[in-house]
Amino acid sequence: MNGMASVHNTSSQEEYLPHYLQKEDPFASKLSREADIVAGFYLTVIGILSTLGNGYVIFMSSKRKKKLRPAEIMTVNLAVCDLGISVVGKPFSIISFFSHRWVFGWMGCRWYGWAGFFFGCGSLITMTAVSLDRYLKICHLSYGTWLKRHHAFICLAIIWAYATFWATVPFAGVGSYAPEPFGTSCTLDWWLAQASVAGQAFILSILFFCLLFPTAVIVFSYVKIILKVKSSTKEIAHYDTRIQNSHILEMKLTKVAMLICAGFLIAWIPYAVVSVWSAFGQPDSVPIQFSVVPTLLAKSAAMYNPIIYQVIDCKFACCRSGGLKTLQKSSLKKSR
Repeated sequence: MNGMASVHNTSSQEEYLPHYLQKEDPFASKLSREADIVAGFYLTVIGILSTLGNGYVIFMSSKRKKKLRPAEIMTVNLAVCDLGISVVGKPFSIISFFSHRWVFGWMGCRWYGWAGFFFGCGSLITMTAVSLDRYLKICHLSYGTWLKRHHAFICLAIIWAYATFWATVPFAGVGSYAPEPFGTSCTLDWWLAQASVAGQAFILSILFFCLLFPTAVIVFSYVKIILKVKSSTKEIAHYDTRIQNSHILEMKLTKVAMLICAGFLIAWIPYAVVSVWSAFGQPDSVPIQFSVVPTLLAKSAAMYNPIIYQVIDCKFACCRSGGLKTLQKSSLKKSR
């Protein structure tokens, strides 16, 4: 019986054809023209806001690039990833939505899929590194004494290498990029999991190393930070003003990092759930009209971070200026 079941599963996998092979034109839009126009306007607004916001963050950081601290360098890298997907990726999908079909062929589809996966993975791994930095800074105070700028640049090299590896693996023959079911966008070929065991192994590897593991590290880091802050609040009150101000600044940075991670995960988790269901659920069980919503939500992730920076920037600047004045006064007293 087990042998018959395995034969049946194998034959069903061999018989399965993904949506982009079932029809002669996989790039024709499966949505109404009105829906495509609405999606096109939505992505245009998202793209403009994301480009201006992240461009502003990078421009302002470039003015003080020699004074950037390691945590700020990682934040700039996150803005670079968000700007990259806005400039390189969104114009393809915007033009396609307004054209009511994907107009860039298979080469453009693979390029768009690679760029989206590359910058998206780079963003998530950057946030993972930031969460670890916050965890070590808050929970292991001695960590901050040896962290230098060149350590941050080494970390950036690892992040870009990691994103490049996983985004390029599909071109090695173990995966692929394919059009979305609605036709006007492209993504990782999640439907390979329906076709073969090798496809399932590839998709599971992508899910673990590019989603589950980084997310677990982020959640672990911030849970430990919250527990540490609750247990050390009374202890901090007994320290002098200089240490208290330093603690306040670190917590401000931590809140910014937590909001950024929360915004990213809220935007991407619905898309990840739909993708996993497409890969391991019943073939073609996700309605086309439903699949486009998580995709559009995920594309808005690059817009959130500059808004978070600006909302907290005023309070953070006031806190930082107050802390600097206190530090200056204390240093003058000590010198006297």
